[in-house]
Amino acid sequence: MNTAPGPAAPLHLAGPDGPWEPVRDVLESARPVIVHTTWGEWLTAALLDPELRALLGGDWQRYRHTPSAAGRFRFAVSRMVIRHTAAAALQTAPGSLDLTYRPGGRPQLRGLGEELEVSLAHTEDVLVVGVSATGPVGVDVEPLGRPVSFELLRDHVCTPEEAEALAALPEAERALRMLNLWTLKEAYTKALGHGLRRRFSSIAFGRDAQGRTVLADDTPPAWEFATHVVQGRYLASIAHRRHPGVTVSPLPEPGAAAWSPSPSAPQSPDPR
Repeated sequence: MNTAPGPAAPLHLAGPDGPWEPVRDVLESARPVIVHTTWGEWLTAALLDPELRALLGGDWQRYRHTPSAAGRFRFAVSRMVIRHTAAAALQTAPGSLDLTYRPGGRPQLRGLGEELEVSLAHTEDVLVVGVSATGPVGVDVEPLGRPVSFELLRDHVCTPEEAEALAALPEAERALRMLNLWTLKEAYTKALGHGLRRRFSSIAFGRDAQGRTVLADDTPPAWEFATHVVQGRYLASIAHRRHPGVTVSPLPEPGAAAWSPSPSAPQSPDPR
């Protein structure tokens, strides 16, 4: 039986040259890994890669038929990051992997089954990839400064208990907690393969005795969650369900933002 700390802090990878050893280290410790980067950091590699067609494989036609140049290279970069991250985990060449999609658009690696799960999220100029060798994984990312209307979104995003807890908070903290809750629920539904097809208000989060974000009625706990500030101005959340037989004892995560149903929830994350 494996014992591991929960989701590790996100890793910044500025291009295909890595370093990729930290990705392997995290996966070998039976934890899911989050990699974050920006489109611009990978753009030159995408533009100059003579093997781009072979690397994209089945995605090549979608790449060719994306109307705008910016859209094409954003698409190419996202698939490069997924393939390079998965290849680092498997210690193989990125071009040897075949990326396909499940119903609803969730990416998967052909032929690997549940051996390696992947998830993708992006917004503005940031891109986040989640990879897990120990169970389904989902990621989501949103700008820290994204306007969030509690009044308009509460019935869509929150359970009645979550809405009551958020309503008791000061406005600025409420907006951050709402955004945190949104990213957690989107990451969770991605890990399930449901995406936006599942109503967020049917999913309840809370905090356990150790202050960790937990899913209501997840007993014994099989899911783990974490939220971090990446690139200094984005909130990235990860949801991971462990395969049976893999036990996890999460460690404290300095700087992580986790939603709490209590008005005395942790303070807003340091955006540095």
